[in-house]
Amino acid sequence: MANETLKGLTSETLADRAYRAIRDAVTTGELRPGQKVTERGLAERLSVSPTPVREAIRRLEQDGFLERTGPRTVQVVAFEDVARQDLAEVEVALRGMVARFGARHASPAQLDHLDAILDETDDLLILIQRRQEAGEDVSRHLGRLLDAMQRFNEVVEACANNPVLVRLLDQTRVFSRPERRARLIEEISRNHKFGLDRYGSHRALVRALRAGDSAAAEALVIEDARGGLGDLLAAPTTPADSVA
Repeated sequence: MANETLKGLTSETLADRAYRAIRDAVTTGELRPGQKVTERGLAERLSVSPTPVREAIRRLEQDGFLERTGPRTVQVVAFEDVARQDLAEVEVALRGMVARFGARHASPAQLDHLDAILDETDDLLILIQRRQEAGEDVSRHLGRLLDAMQRFNEVVEACANNPVLVRLLDQTRVFSRPERRARLIEEISRNHKFGLDRYGSHRALVRALRAGDSAAAEALVIEDARGGLGDLLAAPTTPADSVA
C-alpha cells in the first residue's frame, strides 16, 4: 500500500512536520527497515531545507527509529516485536496519565464536546451495523467513525492541559496515526465487531472526567489502550509497498 507521506510539507514548525512525516514513512513501511537515507535526500522529498530535516533526524535517533551510519546518512531501525511491546507499555502509561490530568483540568465545554462526539459515533455504529447486515459497503461510514474517534482522543488530550505530556505521547506511539488507521480498517474488514467490546468504556471515561475522578479515568484508559494495542500488535499485517 504505497502512500504519499514524503510528497511535501506546508509551513507549521518545519522540524515538527518533518519529524512526523519521516516517522510516518518509517512506521508505514514507506521507508523500509535497514534502508539508508541522507539528510539531503529527505529534504528534497519533503521540499524543505536540510536544517529542519537534520533536527527531525536527531529526534528520530533519540526515539529509536533511525540510527546514524555516517556524517549525513542514517538507517531505518528494524523494530523487533519485543521493542514494540516495550514501547506499547510506555504509550499505555502516558495515555493513562493524560486521562489523569484530564480529570483535573477538563472544562464543561470540553466534556460536552466529548459527549457530542460519542452521540455522533453511536449513530454511526447503528448505521454501519444496519448496512453490514444488508450486505452494503460501509467504508465511507467507517472512515467517518474513525475520524470521530480521533477527534474524541484529541479532545481528551486537550483536557489534560499539559502540552509536554501530550508531546511525549505523540513521540512514543507504537503506530503512527496513518498506520493505526490502516490496521484498524484491515481488522474491521476481517471482523466487523473488532474493538467494539471496549467501546462502552468511552462513556465511562467521560463520566469519570466529569466527576474529577483521576484514578478511575486513568484506569479506564489504561485498560482500553492496553487491549487496543495488544489486539493491533497481535493482528497479522499485509506488507506495505516500499518507495523506490
